[in-house]
Amino acid sequence: MMTNKNTAIRVGMAPISWTNDDMPELGGETPYQQILSEVALAGFEGTEIGNKYPKDPNVLKEQLQMRGISIASAWFSAYLTTQTWEENERSFIAFRDYLHALGAKMINVAEQGNTIQGQMHTPIFEGKPEYTSQQWDQLTRGLDRFGDLAHDVGMEISYHHHMGTGVQTTSEIDRLMEGTDPDKVKLLVDVGHLLFSGEDPVDIVRRYASRVGHVHLKDIRPDVLQRVKDEKLSFLQAILEGVFTVPGDGVTDFKKVLQPLLDGGYHGWFMVEAEQDPAKADPLKSALTARRYLREHLGV
Repeated sequence: MMTNKNTAIRVGMAPISWTNDDMPELGGETPYQQILSEVALAGFEGTEIGNKYPKDPNVLKEQLQMRGISIASAWFSAYLTTQTWEENERSFIAFRDYLHALGAKMINVAEQGNTIQGQMHTPIFEGKPEYTSQQWDQLTRGLDRFGDLAHDVGMEISYHHHMGTGVQTTSEIDRLMEGTDPDKVKLLVDVGHLLFSGEDPVDIVRRYASRVGHVHLKDIRPDVLQRVKDEKLSFLQAILEGVFTVPGDGVTDFKKVLQPLLDGGYHGWFMVEAEQDPAKADPLKSALTARRYLREHLGV
């Protein structure tokens, strides 16, 4: 087993393998307590927020403490390109304060203006939004302001590039990184979304290693991805077909992808986040597979 000298890296697993935020019927029968218990049982240190988790932070904190795990971060849907700043600010502050009460240090921001990711019948490789110069300005200025608001309570934001949104490709990630303040906006690297989109995760991690604030680890099934392209499937249909899987059950060498972070003093989370149909991919089995892979191949 390799040894990771960077002991500051923490490992977690998001609840999306158990129940899906975009398709709540997936895993709809699974109580949140089971999710937390199986995250802990598999040997992870923490998780992210799922749609079933209690909205009262005190209730959730008690459940987390009983299992010895914590909340690392959570997804925040921004609408900086389609809504007013005042609307975005109000939503962000409320969500920031909820996460802060739970002890989280990171907020995962994703712009959802005109996204097609949640549309069941829109082909994922057709029709994604392309931002105008004005929208890029609204997005980058708004993200910097989110960063300031996060700093007010000792938190950070990381931007989550995502399939079906206006920040998906390498050139779009580059534009967002160039247009935002490095001290205010970090990058959330989602290996699965980079692979899905056809980007090079090794290149992205290498170039932005110093700005990576959070990492989502998921792999793809190349045969399913090819069918998604050939059959013009949507993002949600791709998930149902099993396009994503966990590290250790796919083809990607995550050590090669993440080596700059392992070598460079990264001190954030490696969060397994592979949305699947729990009726087809047992979540606890997936969690154990991923945890074993991270331990044996990344030394974390």
